[in-house]
Amino acid sequence: MQSFASHRLHARALLVLGLPLIGSHLAQILIGVTDALMLGWYDVRALAAVTLGHSVYFVFFIVGSGFAFAVLPMVASAMAEGDEAQVRRVTRMGLWLSASYGLLAMAPLIWSEPLMLALGQEPETAALAEDYLRIAGFGMIPGLLVMVLKNHLAALERTQAVLWITVTAALLNAVLNYVLIFGKFGFPELGLAGAALASVLIQIASLGLMAAYIARVTPEHALFRRLWRRDGEAFVRVLRLGWPIGLTHLAESGLFSASALMMGWLGAQTLAAHGIALQLASMSFVVHLGLSQAATVRAGHAVGRKDGPRLREGAKVALALSAGFAALTIVLYLTVPEFLIGLFIDPDDPERPAILAIGVTLLAVAALFQLVDGAQVVALGLLRGLHDTRVPMIYAAISYWGIGIPASYGMGFVLGWGGAGIWMGLVVGLALAAGLLLVRFKVQAGRRFAVSSVA
Repeated sequence: MQSFASHRLHARALLVLGLPLIGSHLAQILIGVTDALMLGWYDVRALAAVTLGHSVYFVFFIVGSGFAFAVLPMVASAMAEGDEAQVRRVTRMGLWLSASYGLLAMAPLIWSEPLMLALGQEPETAALAEDYLRIAGFGMIPGLLVMVLKNHLAALERTQAVLWITVTAALLNAVLNYVLIFGKFGFPELGLAGAALASVLIQIASLGLMAAYIARVTPEHALFRRLWRRDGEAFVRVLRLGWPIGLTHLAESGLFSASALMMGWLGAQTLAAHGIALQLASMSFVVHLGLSQAATVRAGHAVGRKDGPRLREGAKVALALSAGFAALTIVLYLTVPEFLIGLFIDPDDPERPAILAIGVTLLAVAALFQLVDGAQVVALGLLRGLHDTRVPMIYAAISYWGIGIPASYGMGFVLGWGGAGIWMGLVVGLALAAGLLLVRFKVQAGRRFAVSSVA
């Protein structure tokens, strides 16, 4: 009975912290979903191009977000130790590193067509994707800075603010997309360029709102005072913890981006169906991501307080919550796939039946990786709370690039299973990563706190 009561307390703490993060991630995903919905109704070729362009953009973005995710456990541990100066120092240097990376990442985004052509994409799709990225690339720096501030607030357990700012951004994005894509209220019809411009404006607005909130609500941290001053020690600490997180993200996102490239080899219809199915899968994934971030904060607190039992019990509850949601998602994907895919396609589009048929098959495969995808991201969150990022990076590289991508190619093209085979390779990579990371967490938590069982 005492154990049940303790688990209830952990579940409540994780949900109080995690639900606003989940809501903010869903709102962020809705920005991409809005782009896909409106572009799908505007032109299927534009949807295919933005699917490809966003896959390339996301690879660069998720690598740079490693510094933002490093801020989360570092601030959480510093708060548990009562070290407010350290809170300020690591967040500032997270901003420095993110801005520097974002500046470097803009060039390959602006001139991306040769890369996509070299990777076998159709010339028309590659050209349209570059048109999108030449505008969307300017949102890289403000987008990464927003990620740092979001993780800073999450570590301070001010997740409600993260939620409402992101919801505001999602609503504003829908309005801007409608106006700029279709040319409403006297604005020119910009198509996919309008979607890109809306994304950049949203990132800038989100950064302004986030910075204004932090300056007003946490003046004791003086986060933006003398922001230009370099802090060598904190810079190196964030860099050391952040770059393996970025490369871990690269390994996982690279798996999905490689799948998008392979889908492009099968044609625009398959690529469009992949983009729709991936948007739906992303919406369920962010629930696990929110739980993962909450688990990082809770694990960071346990590290700061040297509380092994709290870490062990919190890990069990986080994994159980993730598994429970995965079960619900599996039911949804298997019972109403046509309805979900159909939301993204104009009923009068002549390509609708073909895209629906492909998308339904992909959602059935997506149901297979719900449990393992949730488990691997929650395990990553727990390990980051322990400030353990380098070995998980190696595990991710082996699972996704060493096993997952070859499996996708083999099942998709060598065995001739097409798009479903490519997605089956995702299942293989994610399952291996989940197993390795869960074992790693058990071993590391046992060593640090001398507990014999954590999962």
